Amino acid sequence: MKATIFRQHGGAEVLEYADVDEPRIRANEVLVEVRACALNHLDVWARKGLPGIEIPLPHILGNDIAGVVREAGEVVDWVRPGDEVLLQPGVSCGHCAECLRGMDNLCPAYDMLGYRRDGGYAQLVAAPAVNVIRKPQSLGWEEAAALPLVTVTAWHMLVTRAEVQPGEDVLIHAAGSGVGSIGIQIAKLRGARVIATAGSDEKLEKARSLGADEVINYTRADWPKEVRRLTNKKGVEVVFEHTGAETWPGSILSLARDGRLVTCGATSGYDARTDLRQVFYRHVSLLGSFMGSKAELLDAMKFVERGMIRPVVDRTLPLAEARRAHELMEDRAQFGKLVLVP
Repeated sequence: MKATIFRQHGGAEVLEYADVDEPRIRANEVLVEVRACALNHLDVWARKGLPGIEIPLPHILGNDIAGVVREAGEVVDWVRPGDEVLLQPGVSCGHCAECLRGMDNLCPAYDMLGYRRDGGYAQLVAAPAVNVIRKPQSLGWEEAAALPLVTVTAWHMLVTRAEVQPGEDVLIHAAGSGVGSIGIQIAKLRGARVIATAGSDEKLEKARSLGADEVINYTRADWPKEVRRLTNKKGVEVVFEHTGAETWPGSILSLARDGRLVTCGATSGYDARTDLRQVFYRHVSLLGSFMGSKAELLDAMKFVERGMIRPVVDRTLPLAEARRAHELMEDRAQFGKLVLVP
């Protein structure tokens, strides 16, 4: 089969469109014909290499996958060949205490499709059958692939961890990112007033179209001061943080007393400066958030099926042009998701 692989870590130039062996499935897995696979920043980090993380080489990236089941393992009786599906990206053991209490994203053996096991930059992918979710008929393949990782991440952040309440002010960073574009919509579902940041006026207009009530161009404004102005000096109850060192100090300053900052990533760097006086004196909470459970994605998909959460696709490229897609992501040239099609 055809796949985009890398044989060594490095820049986008290490990505190679090549012929590889078709995956073989275990008794509890399915073989899926990939119709579309969306990019995530994790693809870039895995390609570059992460300290202490061993990724088997050559490697096939791709966490967000939609396609058609070609084959089901011998113990799989709830999925059939021909089913149109999308795949929950997180892979867990299914039998540890965390999995059994429904927090499979905290499983000690947690992994992701396309991270330390092969993913969707290919014509075929093997995945645990428990990761299968029926594709809503209203969605195209590219739209379906744009949903899983960012939707479960944003849902876990805003609903489970930050517990956003109606009427609260929520600051969503990087509205043009995949997780930011979904975060806006989930915060609005929760009844919040959304303030969104982005680096261009074009992206801010798109953020408004998704439901953002106020927008801030962080390249032109002292954005923490602007947040204060928009909230009558109160600050926001929740900051949706995933950009890291670049925005972290301002995010803490933007919080109201007793506010919550929830973070799932650090695309601009991990070494963020924290003024602890701002944390204890104003009684703020710092909440870590990692992916989300399979059950949470199923909860979110109900709103997708009702048209209340919409996938945001910037553009679609052929799988053979994965290098170009990586370059676009690293240049922050997209709004929403970049999607590869085999």
